[in-house]
Amino acid sequence: MLDHTGIVVTDLAKARRFYDAIAKPLGLATKSNGPDSFLFGKSAEEPIPYLWIGTLIPSYWVEGSRPGINQMHVAFRAPDEVAVRAFHAAALAAGGRDHGAPGSREGVPNYYGAFVLDPEGNNIEAAYRG
Repeated sequence: MLDHTGIVVTDLAKARRFYDAIAKPLGLATKSNGPDSFLFGKSAEEPIPYLWIGTLIPSYWVEGSRPGINQMHVAFRAPDEVAVRAFHAAALAAGGRDHGAPGSREGVPNYYGAFVLDPEGNNIEAAYRG
């Protein structure tokens, strides 16, 4: 099971606006983690798992890595289809780009999801499995 993961960004303020916007529909929150990063997760009472988002270069990066070159995919569990649609709308309003409108996907039973690209080009998904 996921403990944490991270995304390095070039514009922390833009990333914070985006993740603040998508947090509410998913029942999540953002929390400052110093001047160079913030956390995206459930709550202070339930801090793990979380997504670390910041401008600091991680010690585990290999030489030549940089923000935006190694885009990642993160799927967040949504409580229902309404939340998936709200996530998608909030993401687009906060500077995200559509990468798959809300709906079911062929070959995936009991699935309803949406995909957006965050300001750095990471593929962020909200998924409901009813």
